[in-house]
Amino acid sequence: MASTYTPLGIEKQATGENAGTWGTKTNTNLEIVEQISGGYSTQAVTDGSDTTLSVSDGSTGATLAHRVIEFTGSLTASRNVTIPLDVQNFYILKNATSGSQNVVFKYATGTGTSATVPNGKTVIAYAKADDGTNPNISLQAFGGDVVDDTSPQLGGNLDTNSFMIDFDDAHGIRDESGNEQLIFETTGSAVNFVDVTNSATGAGPQIGANGSDTNVSLKLRPKATGNIEIMGATNPGSIQLNCESNSHGIKLTSPPHANAQSYEIKFPTGNITAGTFLKVDSITGSGTTAVGQLTFDSSPATTGKAIAMAIVFG
Repeated sequence: MASTYTPLGIEKQATGENAGTWGTKTNTNLEIVEQISGGYSTQAVTDGSDTTLSVSDGSTGATLAHRVIEFTGSLTASRNVTIPLDVQNFYILKNATSGSQNVVFKYATGTGTSATVPNGKTVIAYAKADDGTNPNISLQAFGGDVVDDTSPQLGGNLDTNSFMIDFDDAHGIRDESGNEQLIFETTGSAVNFVDVTNSATGAGPQIGANGSDTNVSLKLRPKATGNIEIMGATNPGSIQLNCESNSHGIKLTSPPHANAQSYEIKFPTGNITAGTFLKVDSITGSGTTAVGQLTFDSSPATTGKAIAMAIVFG
């Protein structure tokens, strides 16, 4: 009875066969097994045609019977590398071709799944031989560019290693429910930006303007008729206007919660002249819906409904 061969070329010797060569053939089989378990081979991929990996029955050296296969060559289009329908094995495949093209590892025929190896990437491909006509190859990619993983997750903190994170225009950070939380807008040839600085004990964190311009304003912009609100905490909301050394300042503070006050003060639209006072010229509504219109007047004691404050301009 003659020898038979496995799909990867290992010789299965029949009983009583190969007298005098049995040991040599057994050693060859062991070498093939060694190739399959951990061997490395390169395979040139030809531009313009597919590459076929064939079994080499009873002899070593077949690319097909190596664990690690590195594809080489220069490509101008994606090319296929095929294996016989009965091969069942797993491979570590590296696409080391030039030309930025994919290599597709697949069975010779059929409509089963295949393993696409992107240029410069390494994958594990499981050749299943799970169907006589349409066998499948499954793919497991090694870590590479995040773009290769459509749902990447961190296993620890992300360290930018002194590099930046680049955001496309109108993109940014979302919450765990997929809702926008922080969106960045792009300005062409931007030179100014926002600094965010944390703080030690006894000081508050800081949001500031920075950039290459000598003087850079920091702008806050509501949407449509929305407001810029200064939230309260233990104390009512306050805005402190500091001196240039940030060692002194004055505060504008909301009434306490217990007073239940929600009114609006509108600043005057007229010109400021020397010796004028700021006063409430008119009030519309009452209580928590009152709106006070501030104007300037040179004789606050005799005109207007109420003096809001005695601040002299000029």
